[in-house]
Amino acid sequence: MRKSIFVLLLVLAVALAACSSGTSEPQVITETVEVTRVVTETQTETITETTIETVTETVVETVQVVGLPDVDPLAVTGDIVTAGSSTVFPLTERMAERFQREGYTGNITVDSIGSGAGFERFCVAGESDISNASRPIKDSEVESCRAIGREPIEFRVGTDALAVVVSAANDFVTEATMEELALIFGSAATWADVRAEWPAEPILRFIPGTDSGTYDYFVEEVFDKNEEPILSASNLQLSEDDNVLVQGVQGSPYAVGFFGYAYYEENRGTLTILNIDGVEPNDGTVEAATYPLARPLFIYSDAKIMAEKPQVAAFINFYLTYVNEEVVSVGYFPASAAALNLAKVNWLNAQ
Repeated sequence: MRKSIFVLLLVLAVALAACSSGTSEPQVITETVEVTRVVTETQTETITETTIETVTETVVETVQVVGLPDVDPLAVTGDIVTAGSSTVFPLTERMAERFQREGYTGNITVDSIGSGAGFERFCVAGESDISNASRPIKDSEVESCRAIGREPIEFRVGTDALAVVVSAANDFVTEATMEELALIFGSAATWADVRAEWPAEPILRFIPGTDSGTYDYFVEEVFDKNEEPILSASNLQLSEDDNVLVQGVQGSPYAVGFFGYAYYEENRGTLTILNIDGVEPNDGTVEAATYPLARPLFIYSDAKIMAEKPQVAAFINFYLTYVNEEVVSVGYFPASAAALNLAKVNWLNAQ
């Protein structure tokens, strides 16, 4: 469906109004960008099936983006501690490397421990400055943050197409429906239990640990928030380390797993990504939200932390300013201009 540019500008106007009480005035820059979007969608019905054909095109649009004050990494001192999502980890790691490459000489710790564990470190222990998350913060986690004097601020940094994958040695699975995913990762013992034409071989399942935002998101979307079927499935291995999941899936033609798109991209020669409900995950389907497992990526911090540790504020500024130059090569997709504008306005409001 066509997204009107006026919606984007309306969101921007509301966001700019919200920051009028901040000490920093945003710089509004006009940029020409390429946007891939759905322009036509036709549906053909027969007695036996319904076929939906989606046509996309790349168009050039002029949009307004919020500019943040310039940051000179050479002038930034002090250490920065980040922790959380294994999905966001490669992106934050890339931004930290670029920050250091351009002159920052402090230490940036980037720990991959899962979104839930990251929020616990940020909101309960108070040990991290930035929490990486592949899901929005929960109300209970916000309350934990407030209990230690922190008010979490959300910054959208990208979009992930959660990848459901099998080994490249698997010659029978190329796609699945959302209903079939519930069987594959739940009650089905063999592949033949999902589709009769698939082999009667046990399904070997490799999934993120329960502290992972990827796990939370998958359970919410595929199992309607009921985690009992997936946790009681046979031949199940859980890990907070996505590389362990990759290796598990690579090890057998009857294995299946899911994780952030970047880990598929890094191993695409040995893995096959499945189309879901007939939709391939790519720039167009993620931007148009037609791929069923597209999700936002975030980092979180707190205004008090950013004031007391200006290096944290500087790094988040740098992150938001340059993330779209790095996000695709990491293996994810850019956030919309409106979402990134709102993240920048949130930064300005924290000053």
